[in-house]
Amino acid sequence: MNKLLVYVLPPAFYLLVALAGRQFTSAGIATWYPSLQKPSFTPPGSIIGIVWTLIYILSAASLIQFLRAAKGKPLFAIIIGLYILNGIINAAWSYIFFSRHLLMTAVIDAALIAFTVLIMIVSVWNYSKISAFLLAPYFLWASFATFLSYTIFRLN
Repeated sequence: MNKLLVYVLPPAFYLLVALAGRQFTSAGIATWYPSLQKPSFTPPGSIIGIVWTLIYILSAASLIQFLRAAKGKPLFAIIIGLYILNGIINAAWSYIFFSRHLLMTAVIDAALIAFTVLIMIVSVWNYSKISAFLLAPYFLWASFATFLSYTIFRLN
């Protein structure tokens, strides 16, 4: 794989995921979201934005590390597919939650995000432990986001 693509495609992909999520989020963040009952441990929107930005940066770095370490090795294409699937599921959460207001579906989607990140960590471990460690904050945050989504569902 061309070295330029290794260093350009992952950040471009995660930028697209972030922009899609932002677009969907803007549909309900100012009007619908404030009307929801939220638990006391709900982080402020500014913190959520910072955390997701860091997660996208770490995810892009993880994908770059994986691409560098595993080119042409077994499961390469499947693991790339996992990153892509995870990005799609991630952007879909914002659509499901903020645009469609489907709270239980958002809980399921959040759990799928956490699950796919866990599968990504396990899958890349043998190729690049750095790649796996870079995904750990994503797994922790996605697990917290699943619990937060569930709590919001229960309150509403």
